Amino acid sequence: MAKSEKSSFQLKILYGEGDAEVVASQAVSIQKAGHQVETAVGRKGIDEAVRRGTFDLVILGPTLTRNDRHHLPYVIKKTQSATRVLVMHTDGEGHPAVDANTDTGRSMADVVAKIASLMAIGELASNGLAKGAAAGR
Repeated sequence: MAKSEKSSFQLKILYGEGDAEVVASQAVSIQKAGHQVETAVGRKGIDEAVRRGTFDLVILGPTLTRNDRHHLPYVIKKTQSATRVLVMHTDGEGHPAVDANTDTGRSMADVVAKIASLMAIGELASNGLAKGAAAGR
């Protein structure tokens, strides 16, 4: 299975970073994998986007502050309990509102692979969100 293959199931993803240039350049990798991506910059931008629309997955990038990476998962889950949260930093490890994380400094190809693995185990499959919500996740 090639990592560059497009996903057969398109997710609606919010990708947030603390740096506008980083989010603009990195979002392309997720879009190339076949997902619909909306971007946001900073805590306020991510918070507003989550309140405005619904997402299958929210990705919090490493250029956000540690405080933002800790606070935003709670905001996201409170607003959209079925939305999954992926943190691109080891800060997400063990966080009760974070569904997955990547090691600090991993490439966007690794993030795309992580999204694919979450889809494969049903965390992000078309009925995975409903099942997760029903299970209280």
